[in-house]
Amino acid sequence: MFASLALGACATLPTAAPVRGDGLAHLNEATQVGALVVTPRAIVEDSRCPINARCVWAGRAVVRSEVAGAGWRETLNLTLGERVITHGAALALTSVEPGKMAGAEAQPLDYRFGFEGGR
Repeated sequence: MFASLALGACATLPTAAPVRGDGLAHLNEATQVGALVVTPRAIVEDSRCPINARCVWAGRAVVRSEVAGAGWRETLNLTLGERVITHGAALALTSVEPGKMAGAEAQPLDYRFGFEGGR
């Protein structure tokens, strides 16, 4: 498990828990997204249409994520393709891999999430 976040002038984690700098993360792996540190904690929903099927609804993916900034931390449910504003910073879950396949179930540790920030 990750140690508690140490927050100073910018959001950082203790050296015992490395933070990726590319906006990509697996479950329980921290990544830097602008001034934020985002750690996906759980897959709340993955009802995306399998890439080898035809669907009348594209479905959605929702990931419970811990988001930290300078002096604050909160947990948000982030929905694929939807932008949220928290503490004056924009954040979006922009990708969820692997793509779903009909007849195959991805394991939680197989997932990788992409995040983007902005203003």
